[in-house]
Amino acid sequence: MEKVEGRNQTPIVEFILLGFGNVPELQPLLFLVFLVIFIVTVAGNILIIALVVTDQHLHIPMYFFLGNLSCLETCYTSTILPRLLVSLLTGDRSISVKGCILQLYLFGVMSSTECLLLMAMSYDRYVAICNPLRYAALMNGRVCFQLVAGSWISSFVGCAIIHIFFFRLTFCNSKEIDHFFCDFSPMIKLSCDDTQTLQLVTFTISAIGTLVPCLLTLTSYICIIATILRIPSTTGRQKAFSTCSSHLIVVTVFYGTLITVYVVPTANTLKVLHKLFSVFYTVLTPMINPVIYSLRNKEVNESLRKAILKLIASRKGIEP
Repeated sequence: MEKVEGRNQTPIVEFILLGFGNVPELQPLLFLVFLVIFIVTVAGNILIIALVVTDQHLHIPMYFFLGNLSCLETCYTSTILPRLLVSLLTGDRSISVKGCILQLYLFGVMSSTECLLLMAMSYDRYVAICNPLRYAALMNGRVCFQLVAGSWISSFVGCAIIHIFFFRLTFCNSKEIDHFFCDFSPMIKLSCDDTQTLQLVTFTISAIGTLVPCLLTLTSYICIIATILRIPSTTGRQKAFSTCSSHLIVVTVFYGTLITVYVVPTANTLKVLHKLFSVFYTVLTPMINPVIYSLRNKEVNESLRKAILKLIASRKGIEP
């Protein structure tokens, strides 16, 4: 009640995203940097999707999940970056309350789905390495589809439950959000209402949707590493590890930045650092994932090489 009584009760209808500060000289540079990141991210992930769809050699569970992850990363970066680019280009940093809540909802769905997809991918690698004789039976097309569909549906439903409470909030006192996108913690600080129930529901659903997949992914890799270390030959160990090294790097980067942003305490003196880690988590990770998979994966490299050669051959064929 103290929180409610101590604030101006005039409801606000829009927020101001402070972004990276009000330094006009930096805005064009930041716009160009984030524009390049956006183009590279979308192009890289669409390329991965195209390779997975068109190359018959990649029609296996591992690349089915990779294609879905790339689709997710494209949606992920499209949730955050277009609004940021408009703000940097025009200087208009305002966003409606409903628009902000919608961005938060989509961001939550993408984050939760990524946790679940990475868990499904780690399970795929666990079965392939620890139980190879049953791999075809355990990871058939139906199971893969169910894992992907379950990841998306559960994320949409979980975030919808949270936002039923969020849409009931009234915001007052301040319009300013010290971030470059609408995130949970900065938004609830501006609410006039009691947010304890919302925070409890959010914590519970986030723990189920993020912590549980993280622990299961960690367990899968503990089993995978233990199995690899029992392989007698060095060549066998290297071959087994090469099939999951790309995914392990992606998981480490994703959860490393996630924990840094949302678990590590953030004092006022660390706000800039917190914002930089948020950039890495929301903007750079979707961009580097296609790079990691293309550089560390022989099948993807080979598929890309064939696609380039085919494109060059087709161009030569149409030349007079």
